[in-house]
Amino acid sequence: MTENEPLRLGIVGAGAISQVVHLPIFSERVDVDLVALGDQDIHKAETLSQRFSIPFVMDPDELLELDAIDAIVICTPNSLHEEMAIQALESGKHVLVERPLAATADGASRVVETAVRADRVLAVGMPHRFRPEVVALRSFVEGGEFGALHAVRGSWLTRSFPAVRASWRVDRSAAGGGALIDLGIPALDLCLWIIGFPEPKRVVCLAAAEDGEVEHSASVMIETRDGPVLTLEVSNRLFAGDDRFNVRVMGTEGAGRFPPLEVYKQLGGRPMEVTPRQPRPRGGENAYTNAYRRLLDDFVRRVNGIGDAPVPVEQVGLMRIVEAAYRSAEVGREVEL
Repeated sequence: MTENEPLRLGIVGAGAISQVVHLPIFSERVDVDLVALGDQDIHKAETLSQRFSIPFVMDPDELLELDAIDAIVICTPNSLHEEMAIQALESGKHVLVERPLAATADGASRVVETAVRADRVLAVGMPHRFRPEVVALRSFVEGGEFGALHAVRGSWLTRSFPAVRASWRVDRSAAGGGALIDLGIPALDLCLWIIGFPEPKRVVCLAAAEDGEVEHSASVMIETRDGPVLTLEVSNRLFAGDDRFNVRVMGTEGAGRFPPLEVYKQLGGRPMEVTPRQPRPRGGENAYTNAYRRLLDDFVRRVNGIGDAPVPVEQVGLMRIVEAAYRSAEVGREVEL
């Protein structure tokens, strides 16, 4: 890629996240040229390539080495993230990996180290960081306006639906786990990002699973060394009319929650609402898609040398917490970090 030329992009994985987010958003950008799509299911990839006018369909390994592209988006099962990200980085590509960065903390560390050596942009699919209400809530925390934080609570509960067909997300070898991997990683990242990733001290976790299956629910408590206690609840077996996703931050001088965004501070000896007004997504777009649009825009800008491009080293620590949570659930007691 040279100055003023579109970013030449390849996408590995033609599953739901590619179809709902990456392909539609990238295909409408004039500064991105969708060059290639790779998937083991060639028929599905060819169908999508016709829909989004992508000239090349190929085997994922071939795409990762393709000289005709500048950057790669990895949307494959979790177990493949580390290997593919490292291969792409070592071949000189900038990389955006869907969550998690790798299936293990050591794997995440290897990907980060490779990105540093290769001097390439490395990003992770954590769109929640780009939601306006999250940015606003984080600014209150960073400014110390809530006083000393003592508790952060996050939850992501999705409705229970009968499985239409087998998915890699319920295969432990491909996914690495169940609800704690699928829902817990982004929810945990969100909570930790808002409060600045304090150092964890110990973790306790209880998980529920049916025989031979990955966990469908998990409750996690994390004690940090110099900050608040963080509690997390995730489940893909919610019986309700709608999915539930929320975060609450509590401190000695104020508190905030979303959605919807609601912020209170102690002013004049009494709690007062100080919630800032938030922009509405354009064209009636939902908050999820709009946040992804902002994440992908940030990735393109960073690849083009606009703004800082920090390597996501915090993902190594996040995965250590997740691994400790699984150990805690297995042994039935808290685990020190």
